[in-house]
Amino acid sequence: MLYMAGIIITFFLAIILMSRKGKAVADRVLAAWLCLMGFHLFLYYLQITEKIYDYPYLLGVGIPLPLFHGPFLYLYTLSVTRYSDFPKKNWLHFIPGAVAYAFIAEFFVLTSEQKINVYKNQGAGFETNTAVILIATIISGFTYVALCFYELRKYRRSISEELSNTEKVNLNWLRYLIYGILVIWLIIFIDGDDSLIYGAVVAFVFLLGFFGIRHTDIFTYRRVILKEDPAVAQENVEPAPGRSAEKLSPNKEYRATAVADEPRAAIKYEKSGLQKEAADKIYRDLDWIMKEKKLFKHEELSLTELAQELRVHPNNLSQVINSYENKNFYDYINTLRIEEFKMLALSPENSNYTLLSLAFECGFNSKTSFNRNFKKITGESPSAYLKASNVQLVAG
Repeated sequence: MLYMAGIIITFFLAIILMSRKGKAVADRVLAAWLCLMGFHLFLYYLQITEKIYDYPYLLGVGIPLPLFHGPFLYLYTLSVTRYSDFPKKNWLHFIPGAVAYAFIAEFFVLTSEQKINVYKNQGAGFETNTAVILIATIISGFTYVALCFYELRKYRRSISEELSNTEKVNLNWLRYLIYGILVIWLIIFIDGDDSLIYGAVVAFVFLLGFFGIRHTDIFTYRRVILKEDPAVAQENVEPAPGRSAEKLSPNKEYRATAVADEPRAAIKYEKSGLQKEAADKIYRDLDWIMKEKKLFKHEELSLTELAQELRVHPNNLSQVINSYENKNFYDYINTLRIEEFKMLALSPENSNYTLLSLAFECGFNSKTSFNRNFKKITGESPSAYLKASNVQLVAG
C-alpha cells in the first residue's frame, strides 16, 4: 500500500509540474525525474506482488534504473543554480545507464520462461552482471551527490558576491533533497535490503514533492551581464550621483584611507583591466555613497544595483570590495548594517524601539538573518552586546 501511494503521488506531482504555464528547465527536469521514480517504484511493486511474472518483458528493466537517478539529481541542481542555458551535452550523464542496459542485453533476448527462471533463482547466470551494475550504481550515486554539493557551494558563494540578503535564494530546500538521496545511497551501500531502500525512496518522493514543487521565486533577481572593453574600464568611473567633480577629487581624508588600505589592495589589477588609480577612485566613491546615502539600508540591495549607482562595472566593484575590505559583497553590506544598528541602539532617543525594528531599519529582512550576521561579525549575540553596553530596548 505504501509503494502504491508513492507511485500515485509521484505521477501526480509530475502532472502538476508539466501543467504549469511558463515551465522552467528545472520544472521539466524534475517532472522527468518524477516519472522515472514513479516507473521504478511501479516495477518494484510488481516484483514484490509477483505480478511482474505476468509481464515478463518488464523483467530486468529496473536493474540499471538506479544509474539514472544520480544524473537527474545533478541536472536538477544545475538547472536551479546556474544562469546560463541548459547545454545539451548534460544529457551525456545518462550514458552509463545506457551502457548498463547493453551490459545485460543477453538477458533481454531470453524467452519469457527463461527470464522468469533467472529471477526465481536469484539472478542465476547473471551474478557478475548485476554485481558490476550494483558497484557502478553506488559509485555513481555518491559521485553525483558530491557534485551536487559542489554546485550548491559554488552557488552560495556566487550569491554572496551579488546579494546583500540571501534568505530568499539560498536553496536550503535543495540541500535537504541532496541529503535525502544521500541517505538512500547509504542504505544501498550499508544494508541493501530492497524493502528499506524503496521505503526510503517513497519518503524521498514526499520530500521532493514538498520542497521541489513549493519553491517559488528562487531567482528574485537576474544577473546583468555587461560588455565592456577592459582597455577603457578605468575610464568608466564617473562621479557617483549627487557628487561634483570637486568633491570627488582626492582630499586628505581619502588619501589617508588609500594609504592605510594599500597593503590590502595590493592586487594585480592589470589582469582584469582595472588599474590601481581607478580602483582607489571606486573605493572612495563607494565609501562616500555608503556614508551619505546609506544604500545598505535597502534590504534587497544587489551588487548590480550598487554598481549602477556608482556607474561602474559590477565585476570591478566586486573586485574592489574584495581587495579593500577583504570581504565579499554580502559580508561587506551586512557589516555596514551591523555598525548602523550599533549606532542606533546606543542612541538614547531610540530606546523606545524594539531590537527587531532597529534591525529592519538597518536593512535586515528577518530576525534570523540579523542574529546570524551579528554573531558572525561581532562574535556575540545582539542581546549580549546590548547588555554589555547597558542598553535596554523595548521588548518585542
